[in-house]
Amino acid sequence: MRRGVLLGTLVAVGALSLTLAAYQPPQQQGPKTIEVDKVKDNLWVLKGGGGNTAVFVTANGVTVVDAKNPGWGQPILDKIKELTPKPVTTLINTHTHGDHVSGNVEFPATVEVITQENTKTNMEKMDIFKQSNGKGMPKRTFKDKMTVGKGADQIDLYYFGPGHTNGDAWVVFTALRTAHIGDLFATKGLPLVDGTNGGSVLRYPDTVMKGYNGIKNVDTVINGHNNTTTTWADVKEFADFNKDFLTWAQTQLKGGKTPEQAAAEWKVPEKYQGYSSQVSPLFGGVAGRLQRLQEEMRGGGTKQ
Repeated sequence: MRRGVLLGTLVAVGALSLTLAAYQPPQQQGPKTIEVDKVKDNLWVLKGGGGNTAVFVTANGVTVVDAKNPGWGQPILDKIKELTPKPVTTLINTHTHGDHVSGNVEFPATVEVITQENTKTNMEKMDIFKQSNGKGMPKRTFKDKMTVGKGADQIDLYYFGPGHTNGDAWVVFTALRTAHIGDLFATKGLPLVDGTNGGSVLRYPDTVMKGYNGIKNVDTVINGHNNTTTTWADVKEFADFNKDFLTWAQTQLKGGKTPEQAAAEWKVPEKYQGYSSQVSPLFGGVAGRLQRLQEEMRGGGTKQ
């Protein structure tokens, strides 16, 4: 009996490791259809084919944020031509995952790609960039903050610490009071935490709160996968949601429960209206997040 339980545990851990190592979000099948939502003047969100893509038209060209799954780079470029005749000059990636960066390889080589420095390191490990001889890799990186452009075209880039990964960028279109924060705040629900790329359950709430407190004059938020935009107040609520989850999870683990035992009991607190109780199985579901937290509590740190 004990041998069977041990074997089952090893299989589960092995499956989780495989999930982490092989993570590539599911791709949309059929025609590559992109839906367009106008957020504000000169700013649109392109939906479908992966993470939400922002398109910002400036005086001298177009800045794109995130490039979706493999094969979606050209559909993004085609859709942009319907919005403006101006060329794409800049591509910013919020983080390393395939549904946000894979389309990079289809952008012209003249496009300047910008990421947080840890994201560049993570992208260097991805097969799609190895197979493309580095096409689509970042040409510029930043550590904590970078400003691109000025006046009405200014974009401020920030990094406040690990959360979804260890390179989650906050992209702020300052004149439009709008921020794209990728999968650090993908949607209203329990976020994915990618430990293999430096994500942290332990530090997630503080990272989101640092962004909320550290960035001023934003009222609209483009999320990584939300169907609609959210507000800056929603960022504060999301930080609180993650803090409450962390407090609950630490209590469960310190009380002697395994990640699997605790995961079976988790539910969204009633005060978080509109938050989904459905949790993605990627990265091991709730149990995977609790396992990551347990590793961090035992001293398995994350890269800044």
